[in-house]
Amino acid sequence: MRIGILAVQGAFEEHRSVLQSLGADTILLRQKSDIGTLDGLILPGGESTVQGKLLKDLHMLDPLKEMINNGLPVLATCAGLILLADKISNDENTWFGTLPVLVKRNAYGRQLGSFYYKGDVGDISDFNMTFIRAPYIESVSNNVDVIATAYDHIVGVRYKNQIGLAFHPELAEDNRIHQYFLDAINSYLFT
Repeated sequence: MRIGILAVQGAFEEHRSVLQSLGADTILLRQKSDIGTLDGLILPGGESTVQGKLLKDLHMLDPLKEMINNGLPVLATCAGLILLADKISNDENTWFGTLPVLVKRNAYGRQLGSFYYKGDVGDISDFNMTFIRAPYIESVSNNVDVIATAYDHIVGVRYKNQIGLAFHPELAEDNRIHQYFLDAINSYLFT
């Protein structure tokens, strides 16, 4: 199993470390030629505007979008969630636009508005979520499953093979979400 991790900016090394600890083969995607054949994709936290512009400038946006539209499993965290969203309430930019949700950038404020929340993520109970300048999801289309909430806001969704999270599971000392993603990839590959 080969997992591509967008590595133009943000918390990509943390995702790589967790995935490698679970036995996954990873490749850091820094340029178009790195993409190749992928079984899964991680879109990490960081600065969504910078990541989006670099994806365009490096000609990676369109090939990755096509792969996502063709069913490539994706785990998108924080800024990655913003990249996937088809609508952003406080930004005119959209990037991949493959996830039918309305997201609000920096919804909890600046860095000082960062916080932790313990809650359920789908079938994963009592997960310690880390929110850093986090977005949240204001609304979802009918066919999107809400898998996590925090303080009455939607912070996790699943749509087809896309998992979008407003928090940073790679910063928790808990690999269950990454294992859930790998299990989803295996399910996709062998159906």
